[in-house]
Amino acid sequence: MDRVPTGIKGLDELLGGGFPEGRCILIVGSPGSGKTTFAVQYLANGALHGDAGLYVTLDEHPEHIKQNMKGYNWDLDDLEKKGKLLVMDASQLRRARPKEQGPHPMFASATTEGVGFPELLKTISKVIEGENIRRVALDPVTSLMLRYSEELKRRRATVAFFDTLADSGCTSLVTSELKTSLMDRRFQLEEFLSHGVVLLHTLMHEGNVVRAVQVEKMRGIPHDTQIRPYQFGPSGLEVFPRDKVF
Repeated sequence: MDRVPTGIKGLDELLGGGFPEGRCILIVGSPGSGKTTFAVQYLANGALHGDAGLYVTLDEHPEHIKQNMKGYNWDLDDLEKKGKLLVMDASQLRRARPKEQGPHPMFASATTEGVGFPELLKTISKVIEGENIRRVALDPVTSLMLRYSEELKRRRATVAFFDTLADSGCTSLVTSELKTSLMDRRFQLEEFLSHGVVLLHTLMHEGNVVRAVQVEKMRGIPHDTQIRPYQFGPSGLEVFPRDKVF
């Protein structure tokens, strides 16, 4: 199976070369664990190596995200100007009810007829096809699913979303909030629908905060399932694939 390098130092060693091409991977972590950094780093690395990327933000405004990423040695504005990185602003979706409609501007030459979930899926598919996108990152799916109070509607929307990404042919990342601690964690529907799951843990060890990554699931390829430490550096996240946390 062909691999797509993540651009995250040390992580590809755990994956045997990268993510399986054309699959949808879920990145699960607590607030501050680096989910957005992970997603943007993945896209920026792909853009530098010829893979056009689409970043869909469902939470923060794109300009806020760019400001937060200025500490890393990526030039996101330059990648955008060259058309290698497209940014779609769908943050208003988290503030709108599913039935509400209205004009909603989006980046990346993407426009929608409303702010509804079906329109978002159509727009994502249109941009992927029209711009020859190879990598997609949606951050976070949690904001999208919170719009649905009924469990059945939420499940249908989740399935439709993952089906759209799977049918696109892109290698996609979807971030999700880790709602409980490692020991009390409950599995989410997204974890069963995705082809792979990467967990970003924030642990306490001997009074110190330890960040650790775990490739919990990755269908179709052998991978290291052990919990490995990682840190934030000038180039983003860096994993230490041969070190143990405890």
